[in-house]
Amino acid sequence: MTTRTFLVHGLLAGLLAGVAAFVVAYTVGEPQVDRAIALESAGATADHHHEDGATASDSHSHSHDDAAVSRATQSTLGLATGTLAIGVVLGGLTGLLSAVGLGRLGSLRPAASTALVALLGAVSFSVVPFLKYPATPPAVGSGETIDSRTALWFGFVAVSVLGVLAAVAVARWAARRWSGVPGTIAGATAYAVVVAVAALAFPKVDELGGFPASILWDFRISSLLTLLAMWAVIGAALTALVDRTWRRQEAVEAQRAFAAAL
Repeated sequence: MTTRTFLVHGLLAGLLAGVAAFVVAYTVGEPQVDRAIALESAGATADHHHEDGATASDSHSHSHDDAAVSRATQSTLGLATGTLAIGVVLGGLTGLLSAVGLGRLGSLRPAASTALVALLGAVSFSVVPFLKYPATPPAVGSGETIDSRTALWFGFVAVSVLGVLAAVAVARWAARRWSGVPGTIAGATAYAVVVAVAALAFPKVDELGGFPASILWDFRISSLLTLLAMWAVIGAALTALVDRTWRRQEAVEAQRAFAAAL
């Protein structure tokens, strides 16, 4: 199997993952976004009405309708474009990393090695950063701090990904020195220490204000479900494709060896 094979499989798995993420985000996540936008609009409308009277209120009530991209387009075509693009990128990267990891993660077969790479990618790139900096709905956070909040998230993702790479190196070293189980424990411990220190070192972001806890909880759960759906499909589809290709290659090699022995 070549790196190109892994890449193509990863891109296909990512495309399927993007579709799955869109379905989850549209059915579970978008209603929470609409609730947050409605709450934001209601608060802003009340403020405008208090300050400027009914004319300002009427003007704000049409602000979402007059936007360059309508809310209906954002929640359908825009959402689908975003999830498909992210799925393809993540799938392709996972495929390439699976090719790099083949033969370097102990004695795991290609399917098991690929599944492990996808799991590590999900944990380090999405799940752990989400725990530190969870997603927030549109009505939360100041527009003046969005750049700094985005930079913090990307910084923590970078630390998490580098931490898992370091953990793999530690696990391989410990496995050679002792055995597979102690190596796995050593690698997991190393990653836990890295992200724990980073979580304490990175500043907290608390701009919730008086936003309703129930809506915030539902929004974050739906966001996490979308991430998990994407990674689950990437892992399952990529593993299945790699396993099928590997088995076919083994069958061809067995036939060639049998023919050569005649």
